Amino acid sequence: MRTGARVHGHDEDGARVRLGAAELGAEPGERASLVQFSSAFCQPCRATRRILAEVAAMVVGVAHIEVDAEKNLDLIRALGIEKTPTVLVLDAAGRIVRRGVGMPRKADVIAALGAAV
Repeated sequence: MRTGARVHGHDEDGARVRLGAAELGAEPGERASLVQFSSAFCQPCRATRRILAEVAAMVVGVAHIEVDAEKNLDLIRALGIEKTPTVLVLDAAGRIVRRGVGMPRKADVIAALGAAV
């Protein structure tokens, strides 16, 4: 494995990868971020977008960031993302604290935020 390679949210030394504006294409939230990886023709991605936006609007300092999977293949590969929608919950430092695949339930997103804030 090459130096600096990232695998499933960890670097080659096993340390947790931190994602910031450079990787995500948007400013992360002050307290936490809900990062959604989507693709253009993904029906569940639309509903996931709505759910995550609603939760982010309810909690001060939480951002919802949507990343186009097709335009960010290097990041997708580095994080081991295989399906859309995939949602990562990041803490204030940009570390992945929860990961989910498929359309989440609103209550589950709120509960996952508890691990980040």
